[in-house]
Amino acid sequence: MTKPASSPASSGTAALFDVAVIGGGLNGLTQAIALARHGISVAVIDREDPARVTQAGFDGRVSAIALASQRMLEAIGLWRHVRESQPMLDIRVSDGDSLLFVHYDHTELGTAPFGYLVENRVIRLAQQAALAECAHLQLLAPMTARRIDYGISGSGAPAQIELADGRRIAARLVVGADGRQSTIRQEAGIRTVDWSYQQSGIVCTVQHELPHDGVAQERFLPAGPFAILPMTDDAQGHYRSSLVWSEPTGRAAAIMALDDVGFANEMRQRFGTGYGACDVVGPRWSYPFSFMLALRYTDHRLALVGDAAHGIHPIAGQGLNLGLRDIAALTEAIVDARRLGLDIGRSDVLERYERWRRVDNVVLGAVTDGLTRLFSNDIAPLRLARDLGLGMVNRIGPLKKLFMRHAMGDLGRLPRLLKGETI
Repeated sequence: MTKPASSPASSGTAALFDVAVIGGGLNGLTQAIALARHGISVAVIDREDPARVTQAGFDGRVSAIALASQRMLEAIGLWRHVRESQPMLDIRVSDGDSLLFVHYDHTELGTAPFGYLVENRVIRLAQQAALAECAHLQLLAPMTARRIDYGISGSGAPAQIELADGRRIAARLVVGADGRQSTIRQEAGIRTVDWSYQQSGIVCTVQHELPHDGVAQERFLPAGPFAILPMTDDAQGHYRSSLVWSEPTGRAAAIMALDDVGFANEMRQRFGTGYGACDVVGPRWSYPFSFMLALRYTDHRLALVGDAAHGIHPIAGQGLNLGLRDIAALTEAIVDARRLGLDIGRSDVLERYERWRRVDNVVLGAVTDGLTRLFSNDIAPLRLARDLGLGMVNRIGPLKKLFMRHAMGDLGRLPRLLKGETI
């Protein structure tokens, strides 16, 4: 990996970077790559070993990458390293066994898909390949930040970071990308609004007899959403889909504790027969569902992105896309400020980023929270109302196209990267 001219020092003057990113996950490394591609020197401090996070058993989830997010990943040179991606051609939303549903067909808007389904492991491998090409990026992993001194607000001094091994670096801006339980956010005293949905998601891969034709399905069952996400075929040409299966937390734990036969039987009861014979392949995972929104995203020489700033229910598959929109907006704010000769850690630079992102994050958080509460029950009057709503959306062309554009990530004032443009 090409490194900056200066490296973290154990004594004397600390190596100076423009940005230090704390957390090297899907959001953190993508943020670092986006900045480094624009000549911003970046150090990424991540507690995980890169060899571990790219192993098959580390993360079994599949992420929906909206079309606008894919354009951004292409613009920063990351997408060309994504070796496997399944175009999302149609989306079908249904309520249990109701005859009313919403069907989104990408051809109603043009030829481009709504986005792509990519295994998280594939994204992590692509990140590792892309960062190796970035001359302005240094990955420090496995490593943690023992202490961060942001200095006095209004001063021109950079933040000082002491690493767990005693080395030190300095940065004009610290980006917190260390997840929902963000230590960076907590140590900065940034409060959150949060709650648990008392649900957990069961994630597994299903091999099935008939093709999925690039259709992503969201079925609302009384226990919660049941998503069937199309995947690329395996090496032997078998059709595959990823399940994100919501259950009350206690029930999810009981299902996870079943043997392979019992687990597969539970899956088939919900999966149905539309894809022919099916079976679970590979391991299974379970993750709790919760809501979290930071009351502010910035502080002196600090900005939060991705799950460190917000976390939503995966009901609409937009969690990673929200983080990628954060990254696009923060990258544009930093690069524009640098070109004007401004201090990229200044409060007005960071306030531009926060204003840009807050409304989108709050609105989508509220929408997904409302949908989760509306659909995670079997109350007859509510079920009738939501079924009628699905039927109306399916029939009202302009409204349907609005929702389809939202699924593509093409609504609102987009940062240039999300349009596929250079900054």
